[in-house]
Amino acid sequence: MSHVSASDSIDAQLLCANVMHERLRPVRHRFIYPVFCLRLNLDALPRLQRWWFGIDRWRLLSLRRRDYGPHDGSELAPWMRARLREAGLFADGEIWLQTFPRVFGYAFNPVSFWLCHDRAGDLRALLAEVNNTFGERHAYLMAAPDGGPILPVTTLHCRKVLHVSPFCRVEGNYEFRVRTAPDTAFVGITYHDVDGPLIRTAIGGRLLPFARGAVLGALLRQPWMTLAVVARIHWQALRLWLRNVRRRPARRRLKPVLTSQWRPMRRHTRSMVLPRPECPAEVRAAN
Repeated sequence: MSHVSASDSIDAQLLCANVMHERLRPVRHRFIYPVFCLRLNLDALPRLQRWWFGIDRWRLLSLRRRDYGPHDGSELAPWMRARLREAGLFADGEIWLQTFPRVFGYAFNPVSFWLCHDRAGDLRALLAEVNNTFGERHAYLMAAPDGGPILPVTTLHCRKVLHVSPFCRVEGNYEFRVRTAPDTAFVGITYHDVDGPLIRTAIGGRLLPFARGAVLGALLRQPWMTLAVVARIHWQALRLWLRNVRRRPARRRLKPVLTSQWRPMRRHTRSMVLPRPECPAEVRAAN
């Protein structure tokens, strides 16, 4: 099942994973890269301070609250629970954030996943917080169609709102699938345009303890991971351009928003305006 047991005392995990991206048309284009992520219990952030990992302070690896959610540096778990209540979603348990950490102070997150559980440990909602290379962001809040637990066979849906690639229009929808086991984690995304499936993306791998040896080992293997994320995005875009894949015009929005794809008794899309970040040095992430 896709859940984190409520009885677990673990507050954080290291995910050593691979990212797969596959375009199906007009040319087939596929690549796989190694990455590492952190999975953090948002209620436990103050307990995670280490000499090698910091919350809202510089360390070899770090997380800054202003990079997520309201982007104002406030506590993340209360913000997420307020969004769940507004959407009418029953998720009163732990909230875990899967994200790339800042590496030597720098971060570039194409997408971060907020996994929202009930008190029994079942996954009830998923927030996919997406950032593009133009400094824009959008958060997609999803739940199972019947409002029940999100299982490995559950497909979550949301309408595409944010421009993320110069080779795709802002149209169509995403499908998400989430699987979490005691020692593995996986999130798969399929993007559909008007002609059907166009892009498949997935991130999955092994869950390891949030321990100094494991985390610093991952850092030593990929010391420039976040910079590499940016470089690889532009390298793959260049490869598509060289293969004559048509560029699509971007549609810009003035304000970031959150869309909820589920409501009690009826399904629809609801938008809520997120506050603008107060800090002008906000981290820009890409997809």
